[in-house]
This record gives sequence, structure tokens and C-alpha cells, in this order.
Amino acid sequence: MAKNKIESLEKRAKGKEVEIRTLGTIQLRSDDSENADSRIVEGCAVVFDTDSVDMGFIEQVGKGAIDQNVIDSSDVYATLDHNTSRGILARSRNGKGTLSLELREDGLYYSFKAPNTALGDEVLEMIRRGDITGSSFAFTVEEDEWVYDESNVRRFIRKINRLFDVSPVYTPAYQATSATTRKFEDYTNIMKKLTDLEKEFAED
Repeated sequence: MAKNKIESLEKRAKGKEVEIRTLGTIQLRSDDSENADSRIVEGCAVVFDTDSVDMGFIEQVGKGAIDQNVIDSSDVYATLDHNTSRGILARSRNGKGTLSLELREDGLYYSFKAPNTALGDEVLEMIRRGDITGSSFAFTVEEDEWVYDESNVRRFIRKINRLFDVSPVYTPAYQATSATTRKFEDYTNIMKKLTDLEKEFAED
């Protein structure tokens, strides 16, 4: 039973900084001709090579940031708003389970059959009503790169270490975590110092 315990993001990340991004869409499968009341939920959790909203910096998740090995080594929940306290909708453990994860040319897609629970019924109803339209995912980063591009600072996520959640969300938000904020501040401080030095040399 202990192996099936539903744990929070923080516990599963084991001290690593978990980042949450809203990049995708969600829908109910509409082509199920045998069942007008489909319980199959489909979404795109990650869109590759696409600019984020401006968080003080612009971010992209590169196409090669997630590969099959990341999926096969991750324990991924489908939750509502990343909230495991209400239970889960589906799960992929090492690439297998009730949650299907599929890499395509443009992103990471997922699908699951909503369980016959209060949570499953809520998600289905809210998607049908249009109250839930976005997907979000939680992850840790193994490799990234910061680049100064004209007037913008850009972050390129080159490699994701682990996936933790793919979630239908009520309020999509592209959140900068404290970890990325610190990296952004470090980078901008270095760039400011370099710019100041260049000005000093130019004046001399």
C-alpha cells in the first residue's frame, strides 16, 4: 500500500525546485461515435519552441528537452490544479499506467479516462462548460541557458530532469519560481556589470 500513496509535489521532488508552467490546452475527445458522453480527456501539456508570456524574461522549452527516457523515469500524476490532496485523475509510472503520455513533433500530449469519482466528474463537467480550458505541467530542470537578446532576457530550457504532474487547471498561470527568479537576477546583475565595464572602457 505504501507504494501507492499519493504524495505531494514537494515530497516527490525530494528537495529539488519544482517549476510549474501553463503551456497547453485541454479538451474532451469529441470523435467517440460510440459514446456521446465521452470520459476521455486529452490535452497538450507542453508546447515546444514557443515563447512564454513575459515574466521579466521570456522562456522556451526546447523540442529535445523531454525525451522518452524522461517519461520512462518519471512518476507522473494527472491532477486538478496540481492538488493531490483531492486525489488523482490518472497516473503514469515509468511510462505505464492509466495516464498516457505521448511525444509529438510540437509538444508533449496526454490523455486519460476520467475516473468515476467526484473529482473525475467535476473535471468532465468543467471542461464541458468551458470553465477549464488550459493544461499545466510540473517539472524539474537539468539544463538551461540564459541569453540576452536585444532588450529581452531569454531562458531556454534544454533538458528537463523529471516530470511530476500534468494538470487541467482553472486559472492558467505561467509562474516564475523562486529558483528561476534567482537565476534571472544573477544573470541580469552580471549583464549590468559587464555593461558598466564596457561604458568605462569606452569613456577611457
